[in-house]
Amino acid sequence: MSVIDEMLAKKVWAVVGVSNDKSKFGYRVYERLKRAGYTVYGVNPHLDELDGETVYPNLKSLPQTPDVVNFVVPPAVTETMIVECAGQGIKYCWLQPGSDSRKVLALARENKVEAHKRCVMTELRKRS
Repeated sequence: MSVIDEMLAKKVWAVVGVSNDKSKFGYRVYERLKRAGYTVYGVNPHLDELDGETVYPNLKSLPQTPDVVNFVVPPAVTETMIVECAGQGIKYCWLQPGSDSRKVLALARENKVEAHKRCVMTELRKRS
């Protein structure tokens, strides 16, 4: 089983950079994961709720530790949060295109976090 398959088999996800703008990837990724049957927590310090569900300001405030964190934010935000993921024991980080950088990948390796850059919506479509 590939790491991508391992990640997709995990059922509790957080989407960092969730948006209430339905045209943005932060919303589309969140909604697609929910439709695929995942438990999904939105993370955005600038939102309180989305579609009637609580949006959390950070990973520490989630009601449970996610199996996978999906990043839909600029690389500078991802860089700071990769270390936070490692500190919380989160092993898997999914990097949407545009959320990664060489530094993000280096920090993931240093902190023993599996970080992979792919579009989760594309991967889910391949498997449905």
